[in-house]
Amino acid sequence: MTLKTERLILRPWKGSDAESLYEYAKDPAVGPAAGWPPHTSVESSREIIKTALSEPEIFAICLKSDNKAIGSIGLISPVRAHTEVAPDEMEIGFWIGVPFWGQGLVPEAVRRLQKYAFEKLDCSALWCGYYDGNEKSKRVQEKCGYQYHHTEQNKPRPLMGDTATEHFTMLTKEQWLKNL
Repeated sequence: MTLKTERLILRPWKGSDAESLYEYAKDPAVGPAAGWPPHTSVESSREIIKTALSEPEIFAICLKSDNKAIGSIGLISPVRAHTEVAPDEMEIGFWIGVPFWGQGLVPEAVRRLQKYAFEKLDCSALWCGYYDGNEKSKRVQEKCGYQYHHTEQNKPRPLMGDTATEHFTMLTKEQWLKNL
């Protein structure tokens, strides 16, 4: 499944994306803010594509101009979500490489994935979270209509080997429809 926006292609990850993934995911400004450590090699990025990014509803964020992976966005099922969600709800997660920050690309990708989740998957609500200090993620969520729901203290971050405070936002299908 491939989704398109004005500037982006959201498509499944491929093994050939490993070098591009490593290029952006090795930056310590990216992963730790999202709860995962910086990538350490192209080979580790290739393994992450196989084990984590090949899940259904996980997409590489690519510019239409070159179809090169510059970030990731995906829907997380209720059983794997970071907070308790209903069976007809999902969580959305995203990140993008530092050179692409501040261009409105992530909100563009989030809005497209919202449309897919609400119209094609018939979700009743989408959840999103951000860790303390991740103001960029918080801002994307606000721009895309998510409203603060609750905060969870001492959330385990298994990939980081620590805990953090995570804030959760939510967007219902009804809210989304009103904002169209």
